[in-house]
Amino acid sequence: MPASPLLLTLWLLVLAGCFFSLWKGGPPERLGAWVVLANLLLLMLVETFLPVEVQPVSELVIDGLTAVALLGVVLVYGSLWLGGAMLLYAVQFTLHAYYFVTERRSNDRLHAIVNNVDFMGIIICLVIGAAVAWRARLRTSAA
Repeated sequence: MPASPLLLTLWLLVLAGCFFSLWKGGPPERLGAWVVLANLLLLMLVETFLPVEVQPVSELVIDGLTAVALLGVVLVYGSLWLGGAMLLYAVQFTLHAYYFVTERRSNDRLHAIVNNVDFMGIIICLVIGAAVAWRARLRTSAA
């Protein structure tokens, strides 16, 4: 777990966004939040238990599986916001693939900036989708 106050704040925002999607979102947003939370859990397990040499490949596989899982949710529900999250996970996959193929270490500033901005974009997509679903439910219950 990160010790930097900025990273802790980002983690809290990510968890808050996922829990908001679980609480107020419709079925696609809830599934998307579970996929993102599973991704986070798997990445923490990889970082904790696997050797450093295997971690880049594992991160690549996990991000690819997450993008495919979100693609399945998007195809079933046709959610625009989850489509955005899926495309941002594709960016995440591309970032990890770039660092893997060029054999660069993923602890430089560029990786941190792109990774954090991209992941916050994923959470923003989830929160917007949940807010839209929540508003739509409020409108139908008021009518």
